[in-house]
Amino acid sequence: MSIRSIGLLGLCWGALTCLSLIPATAQNSGELRVLSSNGVRAAVEDMQETLEQALGLRLDIEFSTAAALARRIESGEPFDIAILTPALIDTLVESQKITADSKANFARTGIGVGARAGTVQADLSTLQSMRELLLAAESVAFTAEGQSRAAIDAAFERMGITDAMRGKSVLLGPGQAPGAVAAGEAELVLTLISEIVPVEGLDLLGPFPDEVQSYVTFAAGSSTATRAETAARALLAQLRAPAMTQALEAQGLERASP
Repeated sequence: MSIRSIGLLGLCWGALTCLSLIPATAQNSGELRVLSSNGVRAAVEDMQETLEQALGLRLDIEFSTAAALARRIESGEPFDIAILTPALIDTLVESQKITADSKANFARTGIGVGARAGTVQADLSTLQSMRELLLAAESVAFTAEGQSRAAIDAAFERMGITDAMRGKSVLLGPGQAPGAVAAGEAELVLTLISEIVPVEGLDLLGPFPDEVQSYVTFAAGSSTATRAETAARALLAQLRAPAMTQALEAQGLERASP
């Protein structure tokens, strides 16, 4: 065999070795498919370019309510990483859709009240002041199936205003309520603080009082069917990195315990 032939064989072997180190998704499409709750949307979008540079891969991210995304995953929709609530991640681990040891809590946020910028001033430091604000409002928007819905219903019940709020509640689809209030289509929005802070034209009036506050935690996990496990694990690590912490805090979130 000539020296030239040996050299060509060496190059081919080296190329094959390098390709074997690249995650399958990177070899095929150069991207990771991420299904994420709206609750962390602003922070994830802020960090998307940085995350892509760190991974060397494009992130194909779709946002919706955690419950809707979990149903799609259960029905067989392909993905590499899911960012949902811990309970939904656990359910998907049980149904063998998410790898058990990949689960990692990484962020949490409380529930707050928002209004169109410059239109409302309110003191939400007490349950009574929040009750008065809601009863005085002509319309209150919130997501019909969002992670904050149960806490909102519980707060209404605690304040004894469930019946009064029924006629002024505007139930909207995933991610629509903050924008509707910013556009003047409803007076107040009740939702995750992380869904109020990023919206232009919307003021955060404050968090729910402690008596009715409920924090929503977000966890991430990798698909059991991912063809890019190395890259998926790398993305999970990046979600716990200091740079991501700064992005979370800028958008009304905070670190959650692992």
